[in-house]
Amino acid sequence: MTETGTLDRSAVRSSAPPALGGLGLFTVLLGAALPLIDFFIVNVALPTMGRDLHASEAVLELVIAGYGVSYAVLLVLGGRLGDLFGRRRLFLAGMAAFGLTSLACGLAPTAWTLVAARVAQGAAAAAMLPQVLATIQSATAGQRRAKAMGLYGATAGLSMVAGQILGGVLVAADIAGSGWRSVFLVNVPVVILGLVLAARAVPETRSPNPEPVDGPGTVLLAVSLLALLAPLTEGRAAGWPLWTWLSLVLFPFAAAAFYAVERRADRQGRTPLVPPSLLALPSLRRGLVMVVPFSIGFSGFMFVIAVALQEGAGLGPVRAGLALAPMAVAFFVVSLCGPRLVARYGTRVVTAGGLIQAVGVALIALTAWRSWPGLGVAELLPGVAVAGTGQALQLPIIFRIILSEVPPERGGVGSGVMITTQQSALALGVATLGSLFLALIPGMGMRDALVITLLVQLAGVALTTALSLRLPRTIS
Repeated sequence: MTETGTLDRSAVRSSAPPALGGLGLFTVLLGAALPLIDFFIVNVALPTMGRDLHASEAVLELVIAGYGVSYAVLLVLGGRLGDLFGRRRLFLAGMAAFGLTSLACGLAPTAWTLVAARVAQGAAAAAMLPQVLATIQSATAGQRRAKAMGLYGATAGLSMVAGQILGGVLVAADIAGSGWRSVFLVNVPVVILGLVLAARAVPETRSPNPEPVDGPGTVLLAVSLLALLAPLTEGRAAGWPLWTWLSLVLFPFAAAAFYAVERRADRQGRTPLVPPSLLALPSLRRGLVMVVPFSIGFSGFMFVIAVALQEGAGLGPVRAGLALAPMAVAFFVVSLCGPRLVARYGTRVVTAGGLIQAVGVALIALTAWRSWPGLGVAELLPGVAVAGTGQALQLPIIFRIILSEVPPERGGVGSGVMITTQQSALALGVATLGSLFLALIPGMGMRDALVITLLVQLAGVALTTALSLRLPRTIS
Protein backbone atom coordinates (compact mmCIF):
# COMPACT_ATOMS: atom_id res chain seq x y z
CA MET A 1 0.00 0.00 0.00
CA THR A 2 2.87 2.36 0.70
CA GLU A 3 4.35 1.83 -2.76
CA THR A 4 0.94 2.31 -4.38
CA GLY A 5 0.33 5.51 -2.43
CA THR A 6 3.75 6.82 -3.41
CA LEU A 7 3.10 6.06 -7.07
CA ASP A 8 -0.30 7.72 -6.91
CA ARG A 9 1.17 10.87 -5.40
CA SER A 10 3.94 10.89 -8.02
CA ALA A 11 1.37 10.59 -10.79
CA VAL A 12 -0.58 13.51 -9.36
CA ARG A 13 2.57 15.60 -9.16
CA SER A 14 3.60 14.77 -12.72
CA SER A 15 0.16 15.63 -14.11
CA ALA A 16 -0.25 18.84 -12.10
CA PRO A 17 0.04 22.07 -14.08
CA PRO A 18 3.29 24.02 -13.70
CA ALA A 19 3.22 26.60 -10.91
CA LEU A 20 4.15 30.26 -11.34
CA GLY A 21 6.18 31.32 -8.31
CA GLY A 22 6.79 34.79 -6.96
CA LEU A 23 9.94 35.42 -9.02
CA GLY A 24 8.25 34.09 -12.16
CA LEU A 25 5.25 36.37 -11.59
CA PHE A 26 7.56 39.35 -11.13
CA THR A 27 9.30 38.46 -14.39
CA VAL A 28 6.17 38.18 -16.53
CA LEU A 29 4.82 41.40 -15.00
CA LEU A 30 8.09 43.07 -15.96
CA GLY A 31 7.45 41.85 -19.50
CA ALA A 32 3.91 43.26 -19.32
CA ALA A 33 5.17 46.66 -18.18
CA LEU A 34 7.68 47.22 -20.99
CA PRO A 35 5.28 47.51 -23.99
CA LEU A 36 2.82 49.73 -22.10
CA ILE A 37 5.56 52.04 -20.83
CA ASP A 38 6.88 52.37 -24.37
CA PHE A 39 3.47 53.33 -25.74
CA PHE A 40 3.36 56.38 -23.45
CA ILE A 41 7.03 57.19 -22.87
CA VAL A 42 7.36 59.03 -26.20
CA ASN A 43 4.57 61.56 -25.47
CA VAL A 44 6.84 64.00 -23.65
CA ALA A 45 9.84 63.22 -25.89
CA LEU A 46 8.18 64.08 -29.23
CA PRO A 47 9.15 67.79 -29.30
CA THR A 48 12.83 66.92 -28.74
CA MET A 49 12.68 64.15 -31.35
CA GLY A 50 11.19 66.52 -33.91
CA ARG A 51 13.93 69.10 -33.43
CA ASP A 52 16.78 66.58 -33.43
CA LEU A 53 15.60 64.57 -36.46
CA HIS A 54 14.02 67.50 -38.36
CA ALA A 55 10.81 65.51 -38.50
CA SER A 56 7.42 66.88 -39.53
CA GLU A 57 4.35 66.49 -37.34
CA ALA A 58 3.01 63.75 -39.63
CA VAL A 59 6.20 61.71 -39.26
CA LEU A 60 6.19 62.18 -35.48
CA GLU A 61 2.61 60.87 -35.44
CA LEU A 62 3.94 57.74 -37.15
CA VAL A 63 6.43 57.22 -34.30
CA ILE A 64 3.40 56.64 -32.07
CA ALA A 65 1.07 55.13 -34.67
CA GLY A 66 3.61 52.71 -36.18
CA TYR A 67 4.21 51.11 -32.80
CA GLY A 68 0.57 51.08 -31.74
CA VAL A 69 -0.84 49.71 -35.00
CA SER A 70 1.68 46.88 -35.48
CA TYR A 71 1.29 46.00 -31.81
CA ALA A 72 -2.51 45.82 -32.04
CA VAL A 73 -2.57 44.00 -35.38
CA LEU A 74 -0.30 41.13 -34.27
CA LEU A 75 -1.42 40.56 -30.68
CA VAL A 76 -3.97 37.81 -31.33
CA LEU A 77 -1.47 36.02 -33.59
CA GLY A 78 1.10 36.28 -30.79
CA GLY A 79 -1.31 34.63 -28.39
CA ARG A 80 -2.04 31.81 -30.83
CA LEU A 81 1.68 31.17 -31.45
CA GLY A 82 2.25 30.94 -27.71
CA ASP A 83 -0.49 28.32 -27.40
CA LEU A 84 1.10 26.42 -30.28
CA PHE A 85 4.85 26.60 -29.60
CA GLY A 86 4.97 27.30 -25.86
CA ARG A 87 4.35 30.54 -23.99
CA ARG A 88 7.72 30.69 -22.24
CA ARG A 89 9.49 30.24 -25.57
CA LEU A 90 7.50 33.05 -27.21
CA PHE A 91 7.93 35.26 -24.15
CA LEU A 92 11.72 34.88 -24.31
CA ALA A 93 11.83 35.42 -28.08
CA GLY A 94 9.53 38.45 -27.90
CA MET A 95 11.50 40.01 -25.03
CA ALA A 96 14.82 39.52 -26.84
CA ALA A 97 13.36 41.08 -30.00
CA PHE A 98 11.95 43.95 -27.94
CA GLY A 99 15.42 44.66 -26.57
CA LEU A 100 17.02 44.62 -30.03
CA THR A 101 14.36 46.85 -31.57
CA SER A 102 14.60 49.26 -28.61
CA LEU A 103 18.32 49.50 -29.32
CA ALA A 104 17.52 50.20 -32.98
CA CYS A 105 15.11 52.96 -31.95
CA GLY A 106 17.69 54.53 -29.67
CA LEU A 107 20.35 54.52 -32.39
CA ALA A 108 18.07 55.56 -35.29
CA PRO A 109 19.90 58.12 -37.49
CA THR A 110 16.79 59.48 -39.23
CA ALA A 111 13.09 59.93 -38.52
CA TRP A 112 12.03 57.26 -41.02
CA THR A 113 14.53 54.79 -39.56
CA LEU A 114 12.96 55.45 -36.16
CA VAL A 115 9.47 54.82 -37.57
CA ALA A 116 10.60 51.48 -39.05
CA ALA A 117 12.24 50.46 -35.76
CA ARG A 118 9.08 51.39 -33.86
CA VAL A 119 6.96 49.19 -36.15
CA ALA A 120 9.33 46.28 -35.45
CA GLN A 121 9.25 47.08 -31.73
CA GLY A 122 5.45 46.87 -31.75
CA ALA A 123 5.64 43.45 -33.43
CA ALA A 124 8.07 42.23 -30.75
CA ALA A 125 5.74 43.48 -28.02
CA ALA A 126 2.87 41.57 -29.68
CA ALA A 127 4.85 38.33 -29.39
CA MET A 128 5.72 38.92 -25.73
CA LEU A 129 2.68 40.41 -24.01
CA PRO A 130 -0.06 37.78 -24.68
CA GLN A 131 2.15 35.16 -23.02
CA VAL A 132 1.94 37.04 -19.72
CA LEU A 133 -1.78 36.59 -19.14
CA ALA A 134 -1.80 33.14 -20.74
CA THR A 135 0.93 32.01 -18.34
CA ILE A 136 -0.97 33.45 -15.36
CA GLN A 137 -4.15 31.70 -16.52
CA SER A 138 -2.39 28.35 -17.01
CA ALA A 139 0.03 28.32 -14.06
CA THR A 140 -2.09 29.76 -11.23
CA ALA A 141 -5.47 28.94 -9.71
CA GLY A 142 -7.93 30.19 -7.09
CA GLN A 143 -6.77 33.04 -4.86
CA ARG A 144 -3.28 32.98 -6.40
CA ARG A 145 -4.80 33.69 -9.79
CA ALA A 146 -7.01 36.45 -8.40
CA LYS A 147 -3.98 38.05 -6.74
CA ALA A 148 -1.86 37.68 -9.89
CA MET A 149 -4.60 39.25 -12.03
CA GLY A 150 -4.88 42.11 -9.56
CA LEU A 151 -1.13 42.68 -9.78
CA TYR A 152 -1.31 42.53 -13.59
CA GLY A 153 -3.98 45.22 -13.62
CA ALA A 154 -1.97 47.33 -11.18
CA THR A 155 1.12 46.91 -13.37
CA ALA A 156 -0.78 47.85 -16.53
CA GLY A 157 -2.27 51.02 -15.08
CA LEU A 158 0.91 52.09 -13.32
CA SER A 159 3.00 51.47 -16.45
CA MET A 160 0.84 53.76 -18.56
CA VAL A 161 1.30 56.64 -16.12
CA ALA A 162 4.90 55.83 -15.21
CA GLY A 163 5.88 55.77 -18.89
CA GLN A 164 5.02 59.44 -19.25
CA ILE A 165 6.78 60.36 -15.99
CA LEU A 166 9.89 58.35 -16.90
CA GLY A 167 10.00 59.87 -20.37
CA GLY A 168 10.10 63.38 -18.94
CA VAL A 169 12.83 62.53 -16.45
CA LEU A 170 15.03 60.79 -19.04
CA VAL A 171 14.72 63.55 -21.65
CA ALA A 172 15.59 66.23 -19.10
CA ALA A 173 18.46 64.21 -17.62
CA ASP A 174 20.08 63.97 -21.09
CA ILE A 175 22.29 61.08 -19.94
CA ALA A 176 25.65 61.24 -21.76
CA GLY A 177 24.06 63.60 -24.27
CA SER A 178 21.56 60.94 -25.36
CA GLY A 179 18.51 63.22 -25.07
CA TRP A 180 15.34 61.50 -26.32
CA ARG A 181 17.27 58.37 -27.28
CA SER A 182 17.49 57.33 -23.63
CA VAL A 183 13.73 56.63 -23.54
CA PHE A 184 14.44 53.64 -25.79
CA LEU A 185 17.95 52.67 -24.67
CA VAL A 186 16.77 52.29 -21.07
CA ASN A 187 14.88 49.16 -22.18
CA VAL A 188 18.06 47.26 -23.07
CA PRO A 189 19.40 46.53 -19.54
CA VAL A 190 15.86 45.83 -18.33
CA VAL A 191 15.39 43.27 -21.12
CA ILE A 192 18.70 41.57 -20.28
CA LEU A 193 17.59 41.24 -16.64
CA GLY A 194 14.18 39.94 -17.77
CA LEU A 195 15.72 37.29 -20.02
CA VAL A 196 17.94 35.98 -17.21
CA LEU A 197 15.02 35.80 -14.78
CA ALA A 198 12.61 34.28 -17.32
CA ALA A 199 15.05 31.51 -18.18
CA ARG A 200 15.17 30.56 -14.49
CA ALA A 201 11.71 31.26 -13.10
CA VAL A 202 8.98 31.19 -15.78
CA PRO A 203 7.46 27.73 -16.37
CA GLU A 204 6.70 26.49 -19.88
CA THR A 205 2.99 26.15 -20.65
CA ARG A 206 1.11 25.51 -23.85
CA SER A 207 -2.32 24.41 -24.99
CA PRO A 208 -2.79 20.62 -24.64
CA ASN A 209 -4.45 20.70 -28.07
CA PRO A 210 -2.38 23.22 -30.06
CA GLU A 211 -4.35 24.98 -32.76
CA PRO A 212 -2.77 25.87 -36.13
CA VAL A 213 -2.54 29.47 -37.25
CA ASP A 214 -5.63 30.73 -39.07
CA GLY A 215 -4.10 32.37 -42.18
CA PRO A 216 -7.22 33.99 -43.70
CA GLY A 217 -8.41 35.19 -40.29
CA THR A 218 -5.00 36.68 -39.47
CA VAL A 219 -4.87 38.60 -42.75
CA LEU A 220 -8.44 39.90 -42.47
CA LEU A 221 -7.98 40.98 -38.84
CA ALA A 222 -4.81 42.83 -39.82
CA VAL A 223 -6.59 44.55 -42.73
CA SER A 224 -9.53 45.51 -40.49
CA LEU A 225 -7.38 47.05 -37.75
CA LEU A 226 -5.09 48.81 -40.23
CA ALA A 227 -8.08 50.21 -42.12
CA LEU A 228 -9.43 51.73 -38.89
CA LEU A 229 -6.34 52.74 -36.94
CA ALA A 230 -4.01 54.01 -39.68
CA PRO A 231 -6.28 56.82 -40.98
CA LEU A 232 -7.46 57.86 -37.52
CA THR A 233 -3.95 58.10 -36.10
CA GLU A 234 -2.33 59.71 -39.17
CA GLY A 235 -5.22 61.52 -40.85
CA ARG A 236 -5.18 64.86 -39.01
CA ALA A 237 -1.41 65.37 -39.28
CA ALA A 238 -1.47 64.35 -42.97
CA GLY A 239 -4.35 66.69 -43.81
CA TRP A 240 -6.93 63.92 -44.37
CA PRO A 241 -5.84 62.85 -47.89
CA LEU A 242 -8.03 60.60 -50.05
CA TRP A 243 -6.44 57.36 -48.81
CA THR A 244 -7.63 58.03 -45.24
CA TRP A 245 -11.28 58.23 -46.32
CA LEU A 246 -10.99 55.18 -48.56
CA SER A 247 -9.44 53.27 -45.68
CA LEU A 248 -12.28 54.19 -43.32
CA VAL A 249 -14.83 53.08 -45.95
CA LEU A 250 -12.98 49.77 -46.24
CA PHE A 251 -13.06 49.08 -42.49
CA PRO A 252 -16.69 47.84 -42.05
CA PHE A 253 -16.39 45.57 -45.10
CA ALA A 254 -13.09 44.08 -43.87
CA ALA A 255 -14.53 43.60 -40.38
CA ALA A 256 -17.65 41.88 -41.77
CA ALA A 257 -15.49 39.61 -43.94
CA PHE A 258 -13.35 38.73 -40.92
CA TYR A 259 -16.39 37.77 -38.83
CA ALA A 260 -17.88 35.70 -41.69
CA VAL A 261 -14.62 33.78 -42.23
CA GLU A 262 -14.23 33.11 -38.51
CA ARG A 263 -17.82 31.92 -38.10
CA ARG A 264 -17.52 29.62 -41.11
CA ALA A 265 -14.30 28.12 -39.78
CA ASP A 266 -15.92 27.55 -36.39
CA ARG A 267 -18.95 25.80 -37.96
CA GLN A 268 -16.69 23.57 -40.07
CA GLY A 269 -14.79 22.34 -37.04
CA ARG A 270 -11.62 24.27 -37.82
CA THR A 271 -10.00 26.64 -35.34
CA PRO A 272 -10.42 30.33 -36.18
CA LEU A 273 -8.08 33.04 -34.95
CA VAL A 274 -10.83 34.55 -32.79
CA PRO A 275 -13.37 31.79 -32.11
CA PRO A 276 -16.92 33.19 -32.04
CA SER A 277 -17.58 30.70 -29.26
CA LEU A 278 -15.04 32.61 -27.14
CA LEU A 279 -16.85 35.88 -27.80
CA ALA A 280 -20.06 34.15 -26.70
CA LEU A 281 -18.78 34.06 -23.11
CA PRO A 282 -20.85 36.76 -21.31
CA SER A 283 -18.04 37.87 -19.01
CA LEU A 284 -15.55 38.29 -21.87
CA ARG A 285 -18.03 40.12 -24.08
CA ARG A 286 -19.20 42.53 -21.37
CA GLY A 287 -15.67 43.20 -20.17
CA LEU A 288 -14.43 43.98 -23.68
CA VAL A 289 -17.27 46.44 -24.22
CA MET A 290 -16.24 48.22 -21.00
CA VAL A 291 -12.51 48.30 -21.66
CA VAL A 292 -12.97 50.23 -24.94
CA PRO A 293 -14.32 53.56 -23.54
CA PHE A 294 -12.03 53.24 -20.51
CA SER A 295 -8.89 52.86 -22.63
CA ILE A 296 -9.91 55.55 -25.13
CA GLY A 297 -10.33 58.01 -22.26
CA PHE A 298 -7.12 56.96 -20.50
CA SER A 299 -4.78 57.26 -23.48
CA GLY A 300 -6.49 60.38 -24.82
CA PHE A 301 -6.08 62.09 -21.45
CA MET A 302 -2.40 61.13 -21.19
CA PHE A 303 -1.63 62.55 -24.65
CA VAL A 304 -3.66 65.73 -24.20
CA ILE A 305 -2.31 66.55 -20.74
CA ALA A 306 1.28 66.07 -21.95
CA VAL A 307 0.74 68.60 -24.77
CA ALA A 308 -1.23 71.04 -22.59
CA LEU A 309 1.28 71.11 -19.74
CA GLN A 310 4.33 71.52 -22.00
CA GLU A 311 3.05 73.67 -24.85
CA GLY A 312 0.36 75.62 -22.98
CA ALA A 313 1.35 75.82 -19.31
CA GLY A 314 5.05 76.05 -20.16
CA LEU A 315 6.20 73.19 -17.95
CA GLY A 316 9.35 71.27 -18.80
CA PRO A 317 9.22 67.52 -19.44
CA VAL A 318 10.09 66.66 -15.82
CA ARG A 319 7.44 68.88 -14.22
CA ALA A 320 4.89 67.78 -16.84
CA GLY A 321 5.59 64.15 -15.98
CA LEU A 322 5.67 64.66 -12.21
CA ALA A 323 2.27 66.37 -12.35
CA LEU A 324 0.88 62.86 -12.95
CA ALA A 325 2.84 61.22 -10.12
CA PRO A 326 -0.13 61.39 -7.67
CA MET A 327 -2.22 59.45 -10.20
CA ALA A 328 0.43 56.73 -10.41
CA VAL A 329 0.77 56.45 -6.61
CA ALA A 330 -2.99 56.36 -6.07
CA PHE A 331 -3.48 53.78 -8.81
CA PHE A 332 -0.82 51.44 -7.46
CA VAL A 333 -1.87 51.62 -3.81
CA VAL A 334 -5.61 51.28 -4.42
CA SER A 335 -5.31 48.53 -7.04
CA LEU A 336 -3.55 46.29 -4.51
CA CYS A 337 -6.72 46.44 -2.40
CA GLY A 338 -8.86 45.35 -5.36
CA PRO A 339 -9.02 41.57 -4.69
CA ARG A 340 -10.17 42.10 -1.09
CA LEU A 341 -12.76 44.67 -2.12
CA VAL A 342 -14.12 42.41 -4.86
CA ALA A 343 -14.33 39.48 -2.43
CA ARG A 344 -16.48 41.63 -0.14
CA TYR A 345 -18.49 43.85 -2.49
CA GLY A 346 -18.32 42.06 -5.85
CA THR A 347 -18.42 43.99 -9.11
CA ARG A 348 -20.08 46.98 -7.44
CA VAL A 349 -16.47 48.06 -6.89
CA VAL A 350 -16.23 48.77 -10.65
CA THR A 351 -19.29 51.03 -10.52
CA ALA A 352 -17.90 52.87 -7.50
CA GLY A 353 -14.59 53.27 -9.34
CA GLY A 354 -16.37 54.84 -12.31
CA LEU A 355 -18.12 57.37 -10.10
CA ILE A 356 -14.87 58.25 -8.34
CA GLN A 357 -13.02 58.63 -11.64
CA ALA A 358 -15.78 60.93 -12.89
CA VAL A 359 -15.27 63.19 -9.87
CA GLY A 360 -11.52 63.24 -10.54
CA VAL A 361 -11.87 64.17 -14.22
CA ALA A 362 -14.39 66.89 -13.32
CA LEU A 363 -11.92 68.29 -10.75
CA ILE A 364 -9.14 68.37 -13.38
CA ALA A 365 -11.43 70.21 -15.83
CA LEU A 366 -12.45 72.72 -13.13
CA THR A 367 -8.81 73.29 -12.17
CA ALA A 368 -7.82 73.88 -15.79
CA TRP A 369 -10.69 76.36 -16.21
CA ARG A 370 -9.91 78.35 -13.06
CA SER A 371 -6.09 78.17 -12.82
CA TRP A 372 -4.88 78.21 -16.45
CA PRO A 373 -2.01 78.51 -17.26
CA GLY A 374 -0.85 78.03 -13.67
CA LEU A 375 -1.07 74.25 -13.67
CA GLY A 376 1.45 72.17 -11.76
CA VAL A 377 1.73 69.33 -9.28
CA ALA A 378 -0.05 71.18 -6.46
CA GLU A 379 -2.95 72.41 -8.61
CA LEU A 380 -3.57 69.07 -10.32
CA LEU A 381 -2.96 66.84 -7.28
CA PRO A 382 -6.57 66.52 -6.01
CA GLY A 383 -8.02 65.75 -9.44
CA VAL A 384 -5.38 63.32 -10.67
CA ALA A 385 -5.24 61.49 -7.31
CA VAL A 386 -9.01 61.00 -7.25
CA ALA A 387 -9.06 59.96 -10.93
CA GLY A 388 -6.23 57.46 -10.32
CA THR A 389 -8.15 55.99 -7.39
CA GLY A 390 -11.23 55.46 -9.55
CA GLN A 391 -9.23 53.94 -12.39
CA ALA A 392 -7.58 51.51 -9.99
CA LEU A 393 -11.00 50.26 -8.92
CA GLN A 394 -11.92 49.59 -12.55
CA LEU A 395 -9.10 48.40 -14.82
CA PRO A 396 -7.66 45.44 -12.84
CA ILE A 397 -11.13 44.12 -12.09
CA ILE A 398 -12.30 44.50 -15.70
CA PHE A 399 -9.27 42.45 -16.81
CA ARG A 400 -10.18 39.77 -14.31
CA ILE A 401 -13.81 39.74 -15.47
CA ILE A 402 -12.81 39.37 -19.13
CA LEU A 403 -10.71 36.26 -18.53
CA SER A 404 -12.75 34.73 -15.70
CA GLU A 405 -14.54 32.17 -17.92
CA VAL A 406 -11.79 31.58 -20.50
CA PRO A 407 -10.50 27.97 -20.22
CA PRO A 408 -6.74 27.71 -19.50
CA GLU A 409 -6.06 25.92 -22.79
CA ARG A 410 -7.38 28.99 -24.62
CA GLY A 411 -5.53 31.44 -22.41
CA GLY A 412 -3.32 32.70 -25.23
CA VAL A 413 -6.25 33.42 -27.54
CA GLY A 414 -8.30 35.02 -24.76
CA SER A 415 -5.49 37.27 -23.57
CA GLY A 416 -4.64 38.17 -27.18
CA VAL A 417 -8.23 39.23 -27.86
CA MET A 418 -8.35 41.28 -24.65
CA ILE A 419 -5.05 43.06 -25.18
CA THR A 420 -5.81 43.69 -28.87
CA THR A 421 -9.05 45.38 -27.86
CA GLN A 422 -7.29 47.42 -25.19
CA GLN A 423 -4.39 48.39 -27.47
CA SER A 424 -6.71 49.36 -30.34
CA ALA A 425 -8.71 51.51 -27.93
CA LEU A 426 -5.52 53.14 -26.62
CA ALA A 427 -4.56 54.05 -30.20
CA LEU A 428 -8.10 55.31 -30.84
CA GLY A 429 -7.90 57.50 -27.73
CA VAL A 430 -4.82 59.32 -28.99
CA ALA A 431 -6.35 59.58 -32.46
CA THR A 432 -9.81 60.81 -31.43
CA LEU A 433 -9.42 62.84 -28.23
CA GLY A 434 -5.96 63.98 -29.29
CA SER A 435 -7.20 65.13 -32.69
CA LEU A 436 -10.22 66.85 -31.11
CA PHE A 437 -7.98 68.75 -28.71
CA LEU A 438 -5.51 69.85 -31.39
CA ALA A 439 -8.32 70.83 -33.78
CA LEU A 440 -10.01 73.03 -31.14
CA ILE A 441 -6.88 74.96 -30.14
CA PRO A 442 -6.71 77.42 -33.11
CA GLY A 443 -10.27 78.63 -32.66
CA MET A 444 -10.75 78.38 -28.89
CA GLY A 445 -7.35 78.54 -27.26
CA MET A 446 -5.65 75.77 -25.34
CA ARG A 447 -7.51 76.21 -22.05
CA ASP A 448 -10.98 75.86 -23.54
CA ALA A 449 -9.82 73.05 -25.84
CA LEU A 450 -8.48 71.17 -22.82
CA VAL A 451 -11.67 71.63 -20.80
CA ILE A 452 -13.94 70.50 -23.65
CA THR A 453 -11.77 67.43 -24.31
CA LEU A 454 -11.90 66.53 -20.61
CA LEU A 455 -15.70 66.83 -20.68
CA VAL A 456 -15.80 64.45 -23.66
CA GLN A 457 -13.64 62.03 -21.67
CA LEU A 458 -16.09 62.44 -18.78
CA ALA A 459 -18.87 61.20 -21.06
CA GLY A 460 -16.79 58.08 -21.74
CA VAL A 461 -16.35 57.54 -17.99
CA ALA A 462 -20.12 57.79 -17.58
CA LEU A 463 -20.58 55.15 -20.30
CA THR A 464 -18.16 52.74 -18.63
CA THR A 465 -19.93 53.26 -15.31
CA ALA A 466 -23.35 52.61 -16.85
CA LEU A 467 -22.09 49.43 -18.51
CA SER A 468 -20.76 48.18 -15.17
CA LEU A 469 -24.33 48.01 -13.85
CA ARG A 470 -24.92 45.04 -16.20
CA LEU A 471 -22.13 42.94 -14.67
CA PRO A 472 -22.99 39.94 -12.50
CA ARG A 473 -22.45 40.66 -8.81
CA THR A 474 -19.67 38.12 -8.36
CA ILE A 475 -16.63 37.02 -10.38
CA SER A 476 -15.98 33.32 -10.80
